[in-house]
Amino acid sequence: MGDVPVLIEAAINGGTTKDRNPNVPITPEEIRADAARCLDAGATIIHAHNHDIRLNGEPAARAYLDAWAPLLAERPDALWYPTLCVAADPLGKLEHVRLIAEQVPLTMAAVDPGSTNLGTPGTDGLPEGGVYANSYDDVRQAFGFCEEHRLGPQLAIYEPGFLQCVLTYHRAGRLPAGAMVKLYFGGEWGMWARARGVTFGLPPTRHALLAYLDMLEGTDLPWSVSVWGGDLMATPVAELALERGGHLHVGLEEHFDPDAKPTNLALVEQAVALAASVGRPVATTADAISLLGLASPATSAGSPATPG
Repeated sequence: MGDVPVLIEAAINGGTTKDRNPNVPITPEEIRADAARCLDAGATIIHAHNHDIRLNGEPAARAYLDAWAPLLAERPDALWYPTLCVAADPLGKLEHVRLIAEQVPLTMAAVDPGSTNLGTPGTDGLPEGGVYANSYDDVRQAFGFCEEHRLGPQLAIYEPGFLQCVLTYHRAGRLPAGAMVKLYFGGEWGMWARARGVTFGLPPTRHALLAYLDMLEGTDLPWSVSVWGGDLMATPVAELALERGGHLHVGLEEHFDPDAKPTNLALVEQAVALAASVGRPVATTADAISLLGLASPATSAGSPATPG
């Protein structure tokens, strides 16, 4: 796998607060500057939230464009994608993506192809939280949206059942072009890093990754690894992924270490160094377009614009 370029995705903010890590970018100016630093350091893809995931439709799109339109006016070939919004229906979660793509280059969209429990320890130490629900009909509509708008689905795999759903679409020849499997491993601090003890999915171990690779065997689907509520680089998953032809998903959205507050730039630099240590080059934008089968940003529906 030494000649396969490594896609390094930087998920730069998500639900992370300044209290959790003061280096997380929240404002449009912070997001724009942090994304540029990560791209310059070797990140191939940037995944970002705006300042408030509760926004949807036009307000959500405008908040993203405040950050991204100036950056993409200077770097129209940059690969990036926003998150989903909080909405009652699956297309409502994606309406802002359509509006963004009318204004700036955008070739990818987030799709969460399944459901799981997400929570934290309660006062008694036992799990409490809620169900993150995406029905089969929701997934069908999300994939239809990606097909209609020529967006490569970036597939968040919280649990093995999410991947079973994706593989069913793949076997049927219905997985939209540009798809990438994002294997989310649950760190000891869980999704929100509030306390140890409640997480989701498989742990970041060698055997857990090998189980996912058994499922992916024979598909040729590109895949990456990340650890939510932990440190990917402190686990055996990162190096094993690179040895097996996978890619790296890093950033302050998922990273947590109670004793360290790194920057997104530092996490990208660690990923670049690990790729070099196993003899794999870091992917360029052109490499990513080829590996994923994406539409080129230069020919996507949107064109660079300035916020107004």
